[in-house]
Order: sequence, then C-alpha cells, then structure tokens
Amino acid sequence: MAPIGKLYGHPRQPQTKAIMSAAAISGLEIELPPFEFGVTNKSPEFVQKFPLAKIPGFEDNEGFKLIEGTAIARYVSSLVPAAGLLGRNAKETALVDQWVHFAETEIQIPASTIYGAIVVKYIPGFGKEQYDFQRERLARSLKFLEDHLATRPSGLLINDSVTFADITLATAALLAGRTVCGAAEREQDYPRVFAHFAKVAADERIKTWFAEPGFVETPLTVNAE
Repeated sequence: MAPIGKLYGHPRQPQTKAIMSAAAISGLEIELPPFEFGVTNKSPEFVQKFPLAKIPGFEDNEGFKLIEGTAIARYVSSLVPAAGLLGRNAKETALVDQWVHFAETEIQIPASTIYGAIVVKYIPGFGKEQYDFQRERLARSLKFLEDHLATRPSGLLINDSVTFADITLATAALLAGRTVCGAAEREQDYPRVFAHFAKVAADERIKTWFAEPGFVETPLTVNAE
C-alpha cells in the first residue's frame, strides 16, 4: 500500500507515536521523513507548509494539511471506521474523546512538564513547589484512572479492542513512568494503569512505537530552592 501522506514529527514525541500507531492499526502507511528539531521545522519549505513551525504536521497526497497531534491522529483513525479506533457507536466515540482529553491534560501535561524541567531542563526556575504541584496532580489523575480500570475486565478503557483513547493513554503513561512512577509506584500504586500500558505496548501492530520505554527505577526529584 502506498503511503497516504507524510508526517513531520520526531519518533520520540507522544503525538507521533499516537498518529503512527493509529495508522498501523488502521492498516495505513504514513511516510515519516527524517526530522531534526530546530532544523527541519525551521526550513523555508516546512514553514511554507506549516507557518507555526510546530510538530507534528501532516500533509496527505492531495496537499491537505493538518497540525496538532490529536487532530491528525483522529483524522487518520476516521479513515478506516472498521478498525474501531473511534468507537463503535456515538456513546463509545464520546468516551474516546473523553479519555483522550483526560490522558493529554491530566497525565501527559504534568508528566511532560516534570520531564522537561528535570531531564531536558527547558523550564527555568522550576523548583520544589512546582514539582509538588505537578506530582500531586498526576497522583490524583492516576488514582482516578486506576479505579476506572478496575471496572474494566478487558483491561482497556472502553471496550475489548484498542481504541485511539488507549493509544493516547499509553503515550501518557510512558511519560509518567519516565518521571514520577518508579518501580514501586508502578507495581503497588498503579498496577492496572501500567498493565494497560503493557497490553497496548505488546500489540504486534504498534509495539515498535513503545519499545524500550525507559521507565525510571525511582521517581525523579527536584532540589528544594
């Protein structure tokens, strides 16, 4: 099958993982050109297509362009309805949207903030107060998610097959496991959350996007100011 278009994004980026996973489960191919942040997205060709110079950016074979990871992944998921990524009826589709939004705002954002501040060091002045706020926000959200997954015999968020919501949650849990969820937290506090991650990550169609998760043994910490 010929690629349906090109995705400009970095393979480590959660949005890229979600988009490429959605394509794989749908049986679609998307070209992922080599990308160097700060170089590729600053080139005249890229900026002409995507003036904000942000990634990810998608362009199909007819010149249709999209920005924002969720919009791109949702569009790709919609191309093959039989894959079930957006749910099997209106209520399931609403639940997909609910859990995607939850995973992005309540897990991915605080986890990526901590990761960016401590590992990448791109948030100047990030101290213990900010760290504690983000970690507490994550703990509250992960507990809510843990309780929900306790009601799910399939181990998945909505039904018995992987949806776009499950993919998005897996990318968010990946960041949580790289920041505030060490081995003890993964095994004792949030076993169902990380069992969900393991289930999605083991899917033969998409496991390459979740290989070598790089989970921390103990939570990242920040020194008090």
